[in-house]
Amino acid sequence: MNRTAEMSRKAEITRNTKETRIRVWIDLDGTGEAKVSTGIGFYDHMLESFARHGGFDLQVETVGDLHIDMHHTVEDTGIVLGQAVKQALDGFKGVRRFGHAYVPMDETLTRCALDLSNRPYLIWKVDFSRPKVGDMDTELFKEFHHAFAMNAGACVHLETLYGDNTHHIAESGFKALARALRMAVEIDPKSGGQAVSTKGVL
Repeated sequence: MNRTAEMSRKAEITRNTKETRIRVWIDLDGTGEAKVSTGIGFYDHMLESFARHGGFDLQVETVGDLHIDMHHTVEDTGIVLGQAVKQALDGFKGVRRFGHAYVPMDETLTRCALDLSNRPYLIWKVDFSRPKVGDMDTELFKEFHHAFAMNAGACVHLETLYGDNTHHIAESGFKALARALRMAVEIDPKSGGQAVSTKGVL
C-alpha cells in the first residue's frame, strides 16, 4: 500500500511579528508548483527554485520591514518554512531521513547532505565574491539556511566546492538543499511508518 497516498503531508504556518507577517503553506508530495511573494525578487526566485527541485507545492506570502533592510524578511521566512516542513513531516515518521545532492551550475559545484534528525545544525562552507546578487545581500543566504535548518529539525551540511559566479553559487545552494530534502522526505517502505532511529522517536 502506498503510504504517501494515505498521509497528508501538508502544513500551513502563520507568523506575525512587529517586523514581518508571514504565511507558508507546503505540500511535500506536490509537483513543484510555487506561488511566492516576499518583496525581494531574487529571494522569490530562490524559493521558487527550492519548490521546483524539491517537488514541493509551496505558497509563501511575506510582508516585511524592507524599508529597514532585508534581514528580517529573509530570516523569518526561513523560520516559517522550516516550521512548515517539520509540521508536515509529523515526527519524521516513515521517511528515509537522510538525503544528499550535488548540483553543478556552469563553473560552480555545490553539495548538500542533510539528516532529518530533530537535532538541528548547519555547516556552511560557502563564500561569495560579491556582496550582493541583484538587490539581495549575499550574507543573508546563510541566515536563511540557518533559520530553515534550526526550525525544520535538520542537520544540514552545505558546501560550494568551487565556483565564481555569485548567482550560480547562491542558486546551486538552494537547489542542492531542495534535492537533498526531496530524498530525505521520501517514504521508506522498510520503515513501517516509524521514525528511522534505534530510539524509536526523533
